[in-house]
Amino acid sequence: MQSRGSSNKLSSMIARTRISSLLLSMFATFASIYVAGRLWQDAQTRVRLIKELDRITGYGKSAISVDDTLKIIACREQRKKLLELEMQLAAAGQEGFKSKGSTDTDDKDPKKRPLVVIGILTRFGRKNNRDAIRKAWMGTGAALKKRENEKGIITRFVIGRSANRGDSLDQDIDSENKQTNDFFILDHHMEAPKEFPNKAKLFFAYAVDKWDAEYYAKVNDDVYVNIDSLGATLATHLDKPRVYIGCMKSGDVFSEPGHKWYEPDWWKFGDKKLYFRHASGEMYVISRALAKFISINRSILRTYAHDDVSAGSWFLGLDVKYLNEGKFCCSSWSSGAICAGV
Repeated sequence: MQSRGSSNKLSSMIARTRISSLLLSMFATFASIYVAGRLWQDAQTRVRLIKELDRITGYGKSAISVDDTLKIIACREQRKKLLELEMQLAAAGQEGFKSKGSTDTDDKDPKKRPLVVIGILTRFGRKNNRDAIRKAWMGTGAALKKRENEKGIITRFVIGRSANRGDSLDQDIDSENKQTNDFFILDHHMEAPKEFPNKAKLFFAYAVDKWDAEYYAKVNDDVYVNIDSLGATLATHLDKPRVYIGCMKSGDVFSEPGHKWYEPDWWKFGDKKLYFRHASGEMYVISRALAKFISINRSILRTYAHDDVSAGSWFLGLDVKYLNEGKFCCSSWSSGAICAGV
């Protein structure tokens, strides 16, 4: 009896051992399948990453690990940041954080930056004034081009378009420009007396986009300019990155609607009704950094009744050097003066 019981117990132990071995074998098999599946998935993922990298880079022959792929991506991000910093540095240099005496150079075609772009703000029906200016100091044709090339002084008449686009007023300007090629036409600006301050703003904004000069000058079309004196004066201020030059004044703010110099926003200028410091409107000059400021913020810069007051308002709160230059007082002619009203 004991022998039979022992035999049954032994058989039971052997059976349990076989079942345990079978379960262990099955577990090992499943584990192997699971691990193999994960490795296969990782391999597939790696292949996809490599193929995607190959597609982006165009190499088509790379066989790199995921770690290397991530390193490449990180390097590219660093390179992108470096390029952005270089662009910011270049912009900072143009805004006055380098010597103004320097010039933009190219290995094949070194060029000197123009000294000044002069915008003569004119209107329809003022051809006689324009012809007088051409004859007196601006020049035409080859003489105008020679001054641009030799002295870096670019001069253009600035005008917008008629309210009735394409009418005889526009046609006359287009015809005149074909003959003289000395207009800077603001196609998106409508000529109107109340729009003169906005016209001055657009001149600076568009001129700095078109010409990379040291200075930008606004002049009325009834002003005589001594080009040589202007060039000599501006050359002495090249070390000032943010400069505003003109015949500085303040002046009264007129609140009477019938007055010639009526200011609709008179109430914004305090109880004493005096304008802030600004350059007289016959002629004033700003540096490249200020012209770029106007260009960037053209859509939000406020204009007042007069363009000279408007220009002065744009620079309030900025780190700007105001230069009160008597030579820019066009109402009186003196030795060495830059401008005079005619």
